[in-house]
Amino acid sequence: QVQLEESGGGLVQVGGSLRLSCAASGRTVSSYAMGWFRQAAGKERDFVAAITSTGINTQYADSVKGRFTISRDSARNTVYLQMNSLKPEDTARYYCASDRIKYRTGAATTSDRYEHWGQGTQVTVSS
Repeated sequence: QVQLEESGGGLVQVGGSLRLSCAASGRTVSSYAMGWFRQAAGKERDFVAAITSTGINTQYADSVKGRFTISRDSARNTVYLQMNSLKPEDTARYYCASDRIKYRTGAATTSDRYEHWGQGTQVTVSS
């Protein structure tokens, strides 16, 4: 059974930083592309960042490029999202997801390409 557990969310002021973690069990993060999505209240779930199974290639939403960094630690079977220079519009619940296809070439940026999801962690940026 695949489980993804996010942590690291919280309340932060504008310009601050947070690091989200996604601990995986039942699946190795080095075999599947992993992604982060977010959903603000009353809005659809949006792509944030993804990393390929090789860990070499990453993709980011335009809104977070240059501020967020996705990475992974294969030894800990954990994926991270470092978020810097946070803005009020980054306020959302952040979800970690694992790709449907093993060793997919490229990082998936749409939610339909992901099979397993965590419960999410709330990030609130106050101005």
